[in-house]
Amino acid sequence: MRALKQLVRFGWEQALSCLFPVVIFSSLALTQILPLPFLPRYDWLLIICLLMQWWMVRSGLETRDELKVITLFHLIGLALELFKVHMGSWTYPEEGYFKILGVPLYSGFMYASVASYLCQAWRRFKVELVKWPRFWVVAPLAAAIYLNFFTHHYWIDVRFWLSGLVMIVFWKSRVTYEVNGTRYRMPLALSFVLIGFFIWVAENIATFFGAWEYPNQTEAWSLVHLGKVSSWLLLVIVSFLIVAELKQVKERIPPG
Repeated sequence: MRALKQLVRFGWEQALSCLFPVVIFSSLALTQILPLPFLPRYDWLLIICLLMQWWMVRSGLETRDELKVITLFHLIGLALELFKVHMGSWTYPEEGYFKILGVPLYSGFMYASVASYLCQAWRRFKVELVKWPRFWVVAPLAAAIYLNFFTHHYWIDVRFWLSGLVMIVFWKSRVTYEVNGTRYRMPLALSFVLIGFFIWVAENIATFFGAWEYPNQTEAWSLVHLGKVSSWLLLVIVSFLIVAELKQVKERIPPG
């Protein structure tokens, strides 16, 4: 009975942590089914995301420090979107006034929502890191993973080498979290895989509702290739490393 209670509480806290992503996916579905007047769909999605972000800070669900982290992810994601759309990796076929080089500005919020989830879950589950590697190891690894999203178009794709390096670097690392006063632990590499897989599931939902299109989805929607899990896994790792390092820096700064 206690195990079921813990599972329900864990699921509830996870759901609260996913509030921003849920709003984005719900908006994608609703604007696909019920088109809104006056503005193109992509622009309405931007307005919804901005209002949601404002409300989360205003209501106290997100702190101003977390907003800074989320804004950073918005910029990182938007830069990646601009490059990938330019290279033809995917497209945003619908019209929109707030588009830059074919990329609607709401797209950055999809990356920001990953950061929002990490920040929310970190606080709600009182996450702590065990045997976290040194900054001089983490920072270059995160940078190399992010840069590979760009460089593999011109050079060899080293994502699997980077994935192997992640397993080596974080082999002894653990993440501990609290549910109803009880602490649990999980290998950090496993948490990366789980989050990456669920984002791939979310990506299938997003493309189904027309958030963007891959080349093989132009004529009709089809399941996103399972190989994309590796891409999302690496993106999750970059996200986690940035959030974790910022948390570490915050803890080292004396109060006041």
